[in-house]
Amino acid sequence: MKTVLGRRTRILAATTATAGLLLVAGCSSDNGGGKTTVKGVPLVRAGHITTCTHLPYPPFQSEINGKVQGFDVSLIDLVAKDLGVQQAIVDTPFENFKTGAFLNSGQCDVAAAGMTITEERKKNVDFSDPYFEATQAVLVNKKSGVDSLADVKAKGKKLGAQAQTTGEEYAKSKGFDAVSFESSDAVLNGLRTGQVQAVIIDYPVVQGWLKDKANADAFKVVDNLNTGEEYGFTVKKGNTKLLAEINKTIKQAKADGTYKKIYEKWIGPYTASAATASPSAS
Repeated sequence: MKTVLGRRTRILAATTATAGLLLVAGCSSDNGGGKTTVKGVPLVRAGHITTCTHLPYPPFQSEINGKVQGFDVSLIDLVAKDLGVQQAIVDTPFENFKTGAFLNSGQCDVAAAGMTITEERKKNVDFSDPYFEATQAVLVNKKSGVDSLADVKAKGKKLGAQAQTTGEEYAKSKGFDAVSFESSDAVLNGLRTGQVQAVIIDYPVVQGWLKDKANADAFKVVDNLNTGEEYGFTVKKGNTKLLAEINKTIKQAKADGTYKKIYEKWIGPYTASAATASPSAS
């Protein structure tokens, strides 16, 4: 994911199974800015679970037909449904996910942005149990003559990555001076326009790109790097009630087959490893 400096925060519509429902009975509200407590879970906005994300990052979250949809959105929809509220989505700079700024300021309840669980990030936010195993892919222009990540350096080609992501960190750890792009869309555009001849980014994102015939004709995956990454949702440090609700929802969805359906809709064929849900020790 990325940082967009100076970008205005946007509140967006989300597709949710609870759209149009009123707050369920048994909820108590306080007097501060519409805050509420639902089933013992504190929320920053009455009637909603407010999700900070960063767009676009398909297939996890992107605007489709005027609404924000995707894998992450669908999972948080399940949390909203269990609480009897709607999901409201706020588009924010990615740097705020690493610092927890929007969670700490009370603008959002949860951050869902295809974010890798790292020890450094745990210093500022609390992570849910892992909900997705991620790998990095190296995508190249078919005309570049590049057949591996090592080839990029050996043949003097330019490598691109999304700014402030684990993909960029991985590139740096391997000695690359990667060209940074502010969004996944910008990464793809950099490859299309020849600013770079190869890019490193999360494999599910590449899968989505290659569904487009023009992209499949022009680009190919030459490396799939198993970096041991897992995604987690984040909440403000100490928000144990919401964290427990999210973890309960992830566990239940994996047990009853709902997770599998969502995975196949947004990601692709479901594998046994996708069901891994070891606690993140936040």
